[in-house]
Amino acid sequence: MRIGILGSLEVRAADGTSVAVGGPRPRALLVLLALNANRVVGVDAIVAAQYGEEPPADAAGAVQAHVSRLRKVVPDVSFDGTGYRLAVEPDDVDALRFEALAQEGRRLLAAGAHDKAAAVLREAVGLWRGQALVDLPHGSAQAARLEELRLGALEDLVDAELALPSGTSVAELRALVAANPLRERLRGQLMRALHATGRQAEALAEYEDTRRLLADELGADPSAELSATHLAILRSDPAPRRTVPPAQLTSFVGRADELARMRELRSARLVTILGPGGTGKTRLAVEAVRGRDACFADLSPVASPELVPHALLGALGLRESGFVPSSGDPVARLVAALDQPLLLVLDNCEQVVAEVASVTRTLLASCPRLSVIATSREPLGLTGETLLPLSPLAEDGVRLFAERAAAVRPGFAVTDENRAAVAEVCAAVDGLPLAIELAAARLRQFTVEELAARLVSDGPFRLLSRGDRTAAARHRALRNVVAWSWDLLTQVERDVAARFSAFTGGATLSAVEAVCATTDDVLADLVDRSLVETDGRRYHMLDTIRLFCAGYADQDVHATHARYYLALAERADPHLRRAEQLDWLATLSADHDNLMAALRWSVECDPALGFRLVAALTAYWWLSGRRSQATEPAAALLDVPGAAEHGERYVACVVHAMPRGRRHWDRAVEIMRAIDGPVRYPFAAAVWGMTIGPWGPAEDAGPMLGGDPWAMALHRLGIGLTAVLDGDPARGEAELRDVLAMFRELGERWGMAQALDWLGEVAGWRGEWERALGLFTESLVLYERFGALEECVDVLVRRADCHLRQGDRAAAEADYRHADGLARRAGRTSPEVLLGLASLTDSPDLLHQALAAIPADFGSSATRSRILTALGRHREAVETAREGPFASFLASAVEGLAATQPPDRAAFLLGTAVALRGTAVVGDPLVTTTAARATAELGPTAFAAAYAQGARQTRAEALTAPGSAVSRLSVD
Repeated sequence: MRIGILGSLEVRAADGTSVAVGGPRPRALLVLLALNANRVVGVDAIVAAQYGEEPPADAAGAVQAHVSRLRKVVPDVSFDGTGYRLAVEPDDVDALRFEALAQEGRRLLAAGAHDKAAAVLREAVGLWRGQALVDLPHGSAQAARLEELRLGALEDLVDAELALPSGTSVAELRALVAANPLRERLRGQLMRALHATGRQAEALAEYEDTRRLLADELGADPSAELSATHLAILRSDPAPRRTVPPAQLTSFVGRADELARMRELRSARLVTILGPGGTGKTRLAVEAVRGRDACFADLSPVASPELVPHALLGALGLRESGFVPSSGDPVARLVAALDQPLLLVLDNCEQVVAEVASVTRTLLASCPRLSVIATSREPLGLTGETLLPLSPLAEDGVRLFAERAAAVRPGFAVTDENRAAVAEVCAAVDGLPLAIELAAARLRQFTVEELAARLVSDGPFRLLSRGDRTAAARHRALRNVVAWSWDLLTQVERDVAARFSAFTGGATLSAVEAVCATTDDVLADLVDRSLVETDGRRYHMLDTIRLFCAGYADQDVHATHARYYLALAERADPHLRRAEQLDWLATLSADHDNLMAALRWSVECDPALGFRLVAALTAYWWLSGRRSQATEPAAALLDVPGAAEHGERYVACVVHAMPRGRRHWDRAVEIMRAIDGPVRYPFAAAVWGMTIGPWGPAEDAGPMLGGDPWAMALHRLGIGLTAVLDGDPARGEAELRDVLAMFRELGERWGMAQALDWLGEVAGWRGEWERALGLFTESLVLYERFGALEECVDVLVRRADCHLRQGDRAAAEADYRHADGLARRAGRTSPEVLLGLASLTDSPDLLHQALAAIPADFGSSATRSRILTALGRHREAVETAREGPFASFLASAVEGLAATQPPDRAAFLLGTAVALRGTAVVGDPLVTTTAARATAELGPTAFAAAYAQGARQTRAEALTAPGSAVSRLSVD
């Protein structure tokens, strides 16, 4: 007999039949006896469990009566003089079996046998059907004990699954946390699961939620274990969000020899899978890299050779930082990012094969741990390239046909009767996998014998039977199969398929319905015919089929496509400035290829639409780190006759075309100053203020920005940053505090991260170490939600500088090293990181490396000046700082200059730096050393007087004060 008490009482006889136990008292009695299987339960204990504190007068007699009723269906209950016992094995009671399994699972977990532990623990928690002991009215203590054991087993199971390659479900963990919000172990496991799936920011946010909850509910801090998990996640590197090989919707059939050959070639640096369209090159590449650390770059949407490096950067998940598109070489950035063990898959190389070959040659020569698998219709032509040409499927073609045919005609199988016909079909299309799949999809209309007859008798397919087996012939044969499938479509289906070819990178159902003017029924028919694929969220057309269908598309479809994606961009734009921004960024990112295709078409065919699209996508490009991808189209639009007539949209193009758009700045300024009402594109207007400079006081921007809360916040962010960097940090801090509050109210994370970062810088200058470090850390968490590695590098450097001024060299080095790792993974060499590391090691080599790494970008004068100061080249440092837009840049150079001066002049220059920056920087090692030397020689009173004299200078005086000191320096 088996008894279940983890849920409502359930009793089954040895043959599995259900045993009904009637009445609440007998049911409660059986639950209690089962919980104590093979052990005597005293009468008093039974009375207490049945009646609690209000037993009947003859409680013992009542118990005996219940026992008598119970024995009629469960005869194995006996009396031994002091109580009752149920003769049943513990393993036959689900609660007792659960306890034994939970204990064994925990033992296996401790021993490191994670897979076995997971299996045992899954069985244990699977025994629960509901709340334990629900039929025992006064068994709350025992039920609570079992519930605690259940939660412990669940936590053990999560630990075991987290240690396995498959991991555990974040969604399930969130449900567990929601049901048990104060269990810190579950919270920690959720943090680990989020981090394991690349969602570091969410993991850190989970910790913050837990910390607040514990403080509010219990007045307690997180446990040492949870704090350690938090620290471990903080110290780990947020990984770039690479594009992984696409999930496949069907099973992999055939190509066993080729797959084995690919495995043999694992040590090869470059393998190119060759074949015409439809031979299964992509599918073989995906199968070959399954389970390996691979990045997948689909090059079919790449419209021109110069975009190949940008496509690879996008596949690697590398975004841009700062306010100006990088002027650096994207190939050099790829080299830096790929200096690691990685397998890069370059799919569909043929239309840009020369540029792919050039980039691949550079990457393989510069990145010794990189391997490349390419798919192409022609070789890359590089030394060391291993070619793997794909031949047609033979017997495997029959298997492929059978499997795909069964999907459209359930129950179809290859039999002795139809085998010859199936073989004829496969031979007629020369064993090309895509052609076989297209043919199999037609079994909805034809028998396999009819299908074979049509294919064999159809003239276009005879070219293969004449012996022409070249790749070109096979490509023509495939095209003929596609054409044959096309001919079998209804006119409505042809129209939809032709219009579908306008999409690049697939499309949502809504997009297909709008652009193709169709319903989901027609789309479903195209899916059934294998002309379109779907993963349940988006629809895709294989490139070979898309190119064929494009030949039948009316030109107006591209206009419809562009208008649809313009509407999507304009609908998304306001949402990118609110709490839902991450969801809308994901929506636009999924259609990035379509958006860029729409923009390219509009530049050539409808510039007015192109101007609207650039303006509408400003926020998307900025927040997603893809600004340089807009540079070429934006610059092309600026050359259109009458471009300036597009007003604000013209200004948006100027912003995106930097630095090429500089010659249009004056006209853009005129346009913006002429606006006397709210702007239509607040992001573009506010970004102009961040890149070129604020339009004016915050109160003057109100009418222009139309009171838009986000635009006003970003405008004031520009004002705050300018004040911080240009000698008025007190005012800047006040602005930034207001800005932070504005962005918090909107839920806009990017703006919050910006404000937090610079508030941390000001707090660090004043020596408010803990506050500064907390602000920097919060900024890091928010930036990680965008995958913004380079912004993370900037914040880590500022946090490291803060640690260094605080005197914590170990923490400073940890942050510098962390930042260095992130920068390299982002394909950059950070001069700020090298400068920081050099300050710890006194390494001139690092300083020279830092100087060489400085890009010729906006704002680089500050970094260059600091490096020159560290090298002792003070004349150049001061001159370089003066080229920059902000007084604080010069302040740092003046502090370095002070170290070379006599004590009275040194004190004066240190004060001058305060006048320029608006504050002293507490703990700066160079300033501290210089001040100590000057004080020792002058005495405290004289030092203070000279210092105060420098600090009292006006801005104009302070800007010229370093001149005499510089003039006395010999040329470096």
